[in-house]
Amino acid sequence: MPDALHRQVCFSLYTASRAATAVYRPLLEELGLTYPQYLVLMVLWEEDGRSVRELGQALELDSGTLSPLLKRLEAAGLLRRTRSAMDERRVEVYLTGNGRALQEKALPLPQRVAEAAGLEPEELRTLQQTLAKVTRALRDAAH
Repeated sequence: MPDALHRQVCFSLYTASRAATAVYRPLLEELGLTYPQYLVLMVLWEEDGRSVRELGQALELDSGTLSPLLKRLEAAGLLRRTRSAMDERRVEVYLTGNGRALQEKALPLPQRVAEAAGLEPEELRTLQQTLAKVTRALRDAAH
């Protein structure tokens, strides 16, 4: 590999992201999920009954990307979408019993990926803090 490529922070972030997703993939396949679907469920496991808009903000996804994810999760019987009684323009997303039950099966996944990364808990916390700092700075630079 060219040295110039390996000196690029963006390349390191890209390859680390792909490697993490590759570890998640077989674990999530056992649950019948893709990584983006897993992320949607994680947000709902934390707080059920979010609007599509809130989900999009939490996941940093636009509606064109989020809507097909929600449709597939609804078709799989893991969530349901309903119009708000207070505001018909607002679509709220709720877990079904099957969607809630999947949380139990997914609980060990982050730990398994962390173990695969070979980092100690403190190293993982430091990495998360550093990545959050980089993300904020790059967002600010892009605007």
